Amino acid sequence: MNNLLDFLINGQSYFINFIRFAIFTVMVWIGGLKAYQYEADGIVPFVANSPFMSFFYKNSNKTAINQEGDTVKEYVLHKNPEGKMVEKNIAWHTLNNTYTFSYGLGSVIVIIGVLTLLGIWFPKIGLWGGVLTFGMSMVTLTFLISTPEVYVPNLGGDMPTPQYGFPYLSGAGRLVLKDIIMMAAGLIIASDCAKKIKTATNHGQR
Repeated sequence: MNNLLDFLINGQSYFINFIRFAIFTVMVWIGGLKAYQYEADGIVPFVANSPFMSFFYKNSNKTAINQEGDTVKEYVLHKNPEGKMVEKNIAWHTLNNTYTFSYGLGSVIVIIGVLTLLGIWFPKIGLWGGVLTFGMSMVTLTFLISTPEVYVPNLGGDMPTPQYGFPYLSGAGRLVLKDIIMMAAGLIIASDCAKKIKTATNHGQR
């Protein structure tokens, strides 16, 4: 047991670097996927309903009537399931600036990932990576408030639907909630970088 405790204590700096690498992997992979149609389409409900990002889309506030006669946001009628290509939907997303915005967002996410990884060698750069990771995660978590799709809908059926709405997270909601881990990780690596910067400054003053 003591050996395990010593290993965990002595390995702390390596574990923090592992956090950096983990954030880098997630950011670069997911950010890179933003260049592809299916991923750009997939983030539309989050962006269109976000008070912080909806202005990037041309049609965020437009509504339409669905097959049931209900008024819904227009993007709902133009969803492309992952792995399916529908030409009229893609044309709508092109006019909506869906893909242009996704390219920009993906680039920002990749940059944050790279800044975070560079913190292993350059604390001042890594500090920004940690702070931006925290900030991005905080914005992402607001989707739990602004995006209806993060909760299980009541689609009816041949018997009552007992679990829908808050707090019953959908697949999208469960994915968003995990960003609270990224938020905590961002603070940890920012704190580690701040400590290294402070230590280097103090040594330089002696």
